[in-house]
Amino acid sequence: MGLSTGPLEILIVLSSLLALAYAGVQTALVVREDEGDERMRAIASAIREGAVAFLRREYSVVFSVAVVLAAVIAVAFGISGDGPRLAVGFLFGAAGSALAGAVGMFVSVRANVRTAAKARGGDLGATMAYAFRGGSVTGLSVAGLALLELIVFYVAFGHNVLEMVGLLFGASLMSLFARVGGGIYTKGADVGADLVGKVEAGIPEDDPRNPGVIADNVGDNVGDCAGMAADLFETYVVTAVGAMLLAYLIVQNDYVANFLGRFPNAVLYPLLICAWAIVATLVGTAFVRMRPGGTIMGALYQGLAATTVVGVVGLYVLDHYLMNGNLGVFVATVAGLLVMIFIVLLTDYYTSSKYAPVHRIADAAQAGAGPTVISGLSVGLESVFVSGIVIVAAILGSYLAVGWQGWWVYPNDFLGLYGIGLAAASMLAVTGMIISIDAFGPITDNAGGIAEMANLPEQARNVTDPLDAVGNTTKAVTKGYAVGSAVLAALALFAAYTFAAAKDAGVPWLSTSGTSFTSNLTVDSPLVVAGLIIGGILPFFFTSFLMNAVGVAAQSVVFEVRRQFKEIAGILEGSGKPEYGRCVDLVTVTALRQLAVPAIIAVATPLAVGFVLGPLALGGLLLGVILAGFPLAIMMTVGGGAWDNAKKYVESGHYGGKHSDAHKAAVVGDTVGDATKDTAGPAINPLIKVVNTISILFVALIVAHSVIPF
Repeated sequence: MGLSTGPLEILIVLSSLLALAYAGVQTALVVREDEGDERMRAIASAIREGAVAFLRREYSVVFSVAVVLAAVIAVAFGISGDGPRLAVGFLFGAAGSALAGAVGMFVSVRANVRTAAKARGGDLGATMAYAFRGGSVTGLSVAGLALLELIVFYVAFGHNVLEMVGLLFGASLMSLFARVGGGIYTKGADVGADLVGKVEAGIPEDDPRNPGVIADNVGDNVGDCAGMAADLFETYVVTAVGAMLLAYLIVQNDYVANFLGRFPNAVLYPLLICAWAIVATLVGTAFVRMRPGGTIMGALYQGLAATTVVGVVGLYVLDHYLMNGNLGVFVATVAGLLVMIFIVLLTDYYTSSKYAPVHRIADAAQAGAGPTVISGLSVGLESVFVSGIVIVAAILGSYLAVGWQGWWVYPNDFLGLYGIGLAAASMLAVTGMIISIDAFGPITDNAGGIAEMANLPEQARNVTDPLDAVGNTTKAVTKGYAVGSAVLAALALFAAYTFAAAKDAGVPWLSTSGTSFTSNLTVDSPLVVAGLIIGGILPFFFTSFLMNAVGVAAQSVVFEVRRQFKEIAGILEGSGKPEYGRCVDLVTVTALRQLAVPAIIAVATPLAVGFVLGPLALGGLLLGVILAGFPLAIMMTVGGGAWDNAKKYVESGHYGGKHSDAHKAAVVGDTVGDATKDTAGPAINPLIKVVNTISILFVALIVAHSVIPF
């Protein structure tokens, strides 16, 4: 082992505190910079007030629901039994996810105006470095908060990982609310403002004459920053605990003889990976700098590459000292990092304006809106295939690496599943850097908007425009990363569900007699097929509400902006002042109203299937959600990012540039992509986690009380 468990736990705590300390220092450095002139400060203040108001109202609604659910969990599992611990974990999971979102947005709404002010100097490299510093606060805050919460609850619950499932459910539910609510807000405001401003009135994006422009900039923060941070906090927590839970259940049920002798620290190992990841991220941030003649994306990728290299070295050392130097464990963890690398590269290829897919969409825009939409769908659908092959290779590679401990032995299923969990956990080795790169996006997006509204000189726009364009790609990369990790984590959670269901049903997990849980989980069972179909259609049904919600929110903005253009004299001439607050309030109310039904669907569906059709049908549902959710999420997020950058590619002067027919068609494609890439697609990630975590949480009650028993 090298070290006993106690010192390892202390090292994990110190690592999380190191991340939070770094975030605190960087926050102080961010806010001490110049905010610009009075006009810039006034715009930034309006954005900040709108973002804080939305988050306050959203969190009030969510925590009211969370308190009720915590009471239900406590009663359902017994006040004198596990109920209180599960309920407390649930509340802290929700609070941690919410805090991660709030911290990220706190910095984002302050770094935006300072980035715009820095851009006035015309130094692209210095401005990029400052914007990344703001993003790194979010990245290290999320990693530090998540790891600290995990290790505290692991120790507080006496190393009983099963009792941490409440924590997972709380984080997943909060993430769902944040992603859905923030996504509806940001894209409702964005689409509505674009359709009336750019298409109908012919004014530029982020023009101060547009009454919806402040709501649009608020949306960048509540969706792409607060929502993203809450989402990846949940991804971090669920992925780590998923791998821990597999090891814990293997040990508790004695599924593998001498498991801990072969893999010392197997339960704690995912958290040790997370602890080293923070060190790797801190090293990587030092490499994010533009070289002479270099590119913005190249500078960001330097940091990611350095983080990955340091991560691999650390994984080898950890494996050597803490897991008996097991080569299979190291290979499985490297497989997880390879998934991250390939997904980043694939997302960059399909969404960056440097490559053929985006050029193809922009070229189609010359023929009108219809071909633009069709071409974007084609790009999104194409991206699914290669991404899927990468995930499959990682699943098989990690399964065989850990499960096949000798060429003469058939792979052990339990060890193989643990290998998949380790592959998912190793993706956390770059989470801090990935989030930092993502949070860079809304900061630069807002900076561009502030520069436009404050009429900053062309020198400033020449800095903020390329930063904004790169920000679209970085946000797409993060969504692909989150979806990929969701699939690997969900497979680990699914395995944990089958372990727990078999234990609660009093049957073996696997045997040749036909009485085990997994031997009945086959496609010749009508119950399993029913679950598969319900799980397969759930992501489509779920996202249908989100797409419609964006349409409803956008429609309300369109009508309000049209009204102001008509009733307030002199807006388009620049002499009248738009009522920005009306659009902000309108989108806030609409977004909060529209998120209720999708949230209920995500929570109620697995419970209904489990209690009515039984644990086998619920197992089928979990598989169906993974199989359908992954390709749908990739198609939506990548396709949407490609539409967005195709519009920017046209705006940069290609195919007629701004105000051309191709530009109008590209704007229409972008409005479709906005709803898919920033609302519906990313929300599938927390959907998959919510369905899995609530199933594990309630599996004992489902086995005991389902209408159709096992």
